[in-house]
Amino acid sequence: MNPNDELLAAATHAASLGGDVLMRYWRDGVQMRDKSENGGKTYDLVSDADVESENAIANYLRSEFPTHEILGEEGQVGSVDAEHLWVIDPLDGTNNYAHHVPHFAVSIAYYHRGEAVVGVVLNPVRQEQYTAVRGGGANFTGTPIQVDTATSLSKTLIGCGFYYDRGAMMRSTLAAVEEFFGNDIHGIRRFGTASLDLCQVAIGQFGGFFEYELSPWDFAAGALIVTEAGGKITDAMGQPLTLAKTSVVASNSHLHEDMISITSRHHPQNA
Repeated sequence: MNPNDELLAAATHAASLGGDVLMRYWRDGVQMRDKSENGGKTYDLVSDADVESENAIANYLRSEFPTHEILGEEGQVGSVDAEHLWVIDPLDGTNNYAHHVPHFAVSIAYYHRGEAVVGVVLNPVRQEQYTAVRGGGANFTGTPIQVDTATSLSKTLIGCGFYYDRGAMMRSTLAAVEEFFGNDIHGIRRFGTASLDLCQVAIGQFGGFFEYELSPWDFAAGALIVTEAGGKITDAMGQPLTLAKTSVVASNSHLHEDMISITSRHHPQNA
């Protein structure tokens, strides 16, 4: 078996294990907790489902690849400089999950020496899975996908996200949205699950997506899926992404410069 095929099979199985945990709590009920007691916000939520999903994924990956490191949202602390690194989000779209909106995902990526090799994003409610292998293209439930072909913002939908900040970053996002509307886009969509938003760029539903702050587990898998589908992804200033908290702009490639001209102008660091 090609080593990348083995990694993809492991990532797919790990995502299904995490998804099984999420679906059990989805059916049986889950108690959400806000992070305000630890200095967070009352709308920044976590639950036993997040933690158990991450543990199930991490335990499996460690059993298969004992020398690999793991970086995850709920406590896995692998180094971004590791030779072999798994980057996992056990529940992306926590607020959707909390309110029983069936739009959330498990996101898993494997990086070798800082370069994305495999990415999997799974919506376990709908059993919709996006996958990519570096140099091998991107797929949706086994079918190859491509970004859309729009060459003008006026021909497309744009996705966006809001970080938990409700001050300057929120105002920057709204200002960018206003300018996108000024370019006669078909509309703005904000679904609250960045990994799936990136996949919507990859499959051609969005011409582009932007958010001014995401963590690496939010975009690690989706970034590879976008690029393997023919798209482009950078930060909001047009610079290459690293595995750090950052802004993100993804597009079908044709629209990238137009998007960056807007997102850079309204970037919170320029506000």
